[in-house]
Amino acid sequence: MNTTFPGLTTFRGNASRSYYGEGPVPSAPVVRWVYPSDGSKMCAMSAETQTGPQKQWCGTGWTGQPNVVPWQGGMQVREGAYDDNYHFLDAGTGTPELPAFQTGDLAKGSATTDADGYPLYYAGSRDNQLRVIATDRPVPTQLWSVDSTTSVPHPTWNDDWDGAPLQVGDYLIEGGENSYLYVIRLHRGTGSDGLVRVDPTIVATIQGWDDQLLTDLGRPDGPASSGPIDTRWDVSIENSVAFRDGVVYFANSGGLVQGWDISDILKGGTVAKEVFRFWTGDDTDASVVIDDQGYLYVASEYQRFNDRSKQVGQLMKLDPRNPADPLVWSIPATEIGFEGAGGSWSTPALYGDYVYFTTAAGRVLEVERSTGRIVWQLQIGAPAIASPVVVDGTLLQGDCSGHLYAWDVRDPTVPPPLRWSLDLGDCIESTPAVWQGWLYVGTREGFLYGIADAGTPAPQPAPLVAP
Repeated sequence: MNTTFPGLTTFRGNASRSYYGEGPVPSAPVVRWVYPSDGSKMCAMSAETQTGPQKQWCGTGWTGQPNVVPWQGGMQVREGAYDDNYHFLDAGTGTPELPAFQTGDLAKGSATTDADGYPLYYAGSRDNQLRVIATDRPVPTQLWSVDSTTSVPHPTWNDDWDGAPLQVGDYLIEGGENSYLYVIRLHRGTGSDGLVRVDPTIVATIQGWDDQLLTDLGRPDGPASSGPIDTRWDVSIENSVAFRDGVVYFANSGGLVQGWDISDILKGGTVAKEVFRFWTGDDTDASVVIDDQGYLYVASEYQRFNDRSKQVGQLMKLDPRNPADPLVWSIPATEIGFEGAGGSWSTPALYGDYVYFTTAAGRVLEVERSTGRIVWQLQIGAPAIASPVVVDGTLLQGDCSGHLYAWDVRDPTVPPPLRWSLDLGDCIESTPAVWQGWLYVGTREGFLYGIADAGTPAPQPAPLVAP
């Protein structure tokens, strides 16, 4: 993807899911704005499953990292929320700059803004739809969508889209909770009226599980369904796919970490080849992170409590160039922290020679990348399912006690001093976005926050090069 674009355009900012935004990080942060500002909350009713009862959901959830992108001379914060809407807010004030786009259910996960400068926003919802939204009209306008229940031959487990799509040139790569990987040719352009247009084609759908995985899992996770989705096997793809040298990496809820070479497809061909396969043993929702040498960092949950999970651990480094024996090192994280399970929902963060993991039970670890040695660990509130962020030597992490923490990790050899903590009053499941002295993050209470030092001006974009 185009990393020269001046903004945070997707979850973890780049194709390797290892970019966290631009500093500085606030030194004495205060809440500068709250959205909604009228005292209402971003809430809606939704069911956990196809046939389950409805309950109220509020705020922003996992992974929920906002986009922060240039907009009409300033910066705009874009966020999907549990009020079923995509929101488009001024980064300095929290004021809506475009009307909210209403979907038919929760706008979960994270979304993506086109990194080549086209005024396009790529986002999913629990209403089955992955959408392409144009932002160059007075009202955000849906140009295209794909339905998770009708676009593949055997949709399995669920219907929503948690991962942030990855835009690679004119292609969009996304995993769905229907357990399939999609490669979509966008055919972006500008019409005679000067407005953006697309003419998408789904050029590949790849089944994210195989017979060996179902054999290894041993028993179904749920009953058979009479509806359009096979709900027996939880093998959904909930993470944001990563990409390097023509290979897309992702994991699923059955614990299968995969690498598929789609280089031929991205050149207009039809061939996709599985080049890497590793079974963690358990649900792996956190995104795969790729370092500059091509190693993979994976965080897995611990809820099936099987022998494989105990054997390979929950926090691990993998070498896809050694597919027969890819496990370089691993760390167990079996302590229970979220919904009766252990392990981690948080995507690891790379910074220098170290990788930062957060477990659902609230353990934050700094690990030496080359050896897997734990340098230090500390404890925050549980559950903790937001992903860590590191910018300018400051490690940021939220937890479900409502605290956002900032530690000084400029000297990685010693336990980090706490720079500050900020109490936002309710569970932080979402990952914060950092941009020029500002932090943007939502909570489950129903609000999205703009946070900065008292005198920090609104963030400004670098010059934007038109596509």
